[in-house]
Amino acid sequence: MNDTVATPRLIEIHSMGRKMDIEVQWISPERSERPLIIFLHEGLGSISMWRDWPTSVCEALDCRGLVYSRYGYGQSTPRPLDEARGLDYLHVQAHEALPALLNALDLQDEQPILFGHSDGGSIALLYAALFPDSVRAIAVAAPHIFVEDITVEGIRKARDLYQSTDFPARLARHHRDGDSVFYSWADIWLTPAFRKWNIEAFLDDIRCPVLAMQGVDDEYGTLEQIRGIQRRVPGTRLLEIPSCGHSPHRDQPQVVINALRDFLAEIG
Repeated sequence: MNDTVATPRLIEIHSMGRKMDIEVQWISPERSERPLIIFLHEGLGSISMWRDWPTSVCEALDCRGLVYSRYGYGQSTPRPLDEARGLDYLHVQAHEALPALLNALDLQDEQPILFGHSDGGSIALLYAALFPDSVRAIAVAAPHIFVEDITVEGIRKARDLYQSTDFPARLARHHRDGDSVFYSWADIWLTPAFRKWNIEAFLDDIRCPVLAMQGVDDEYGTLEQIRGIQRRVPGTRLLEIPSCGHSPHRDQPQVVINALRDFLAEIG
């Protein structure tokens, strides 16, 4: 199958009490009979930072794909540098922003499969819990369900690197405002009140099949993140990946694609 990868474009949505433009990209949109996978990026991600991963997944699994950059990311409306995130920022994305985008794209009646990485994995879990009839399945890679010391320490190290290396220039290649992206992410995770952030109770409301993946060498979380999902969501498939850090789709892409193929075949 040769996937048709559309040029990214901006879609206007209304979320968080304002209008904003969200950058979206379709993969094989003409194949309307095939399942739709929506890709939810990590805390510093965007459409361009996925590179060719979504296309590789859609080709391997014979699916359509939708990739988007959340508010403040990529070419979407930038977040003002002085606009702090709320402690519930991931809930807002799952409960308000993603539904607003689906409505704008006339996908409100679609039952997509969600693939979320890191922050995007947490959003996928929350969406599946809040809208249990609106999602076919979710696959999450290195998701967060509570805050751990290793996560906070990893973000402190990332902040030090951002302030002492060429990290800002590299990040700026993927975002309209790289500083806003980085500091809005780092500042909220390093806020003392955020240490109490926890979505474990929400997981009880998930009804769809779940594939939870994480690298054994994840520098931002322990395996308790995905094992905690399995304890709350019966039937969750776990994949603990050796020689793999916080980005399984980059460190072990074929392992993740194989797991996704088996998962979707199993759920029909």
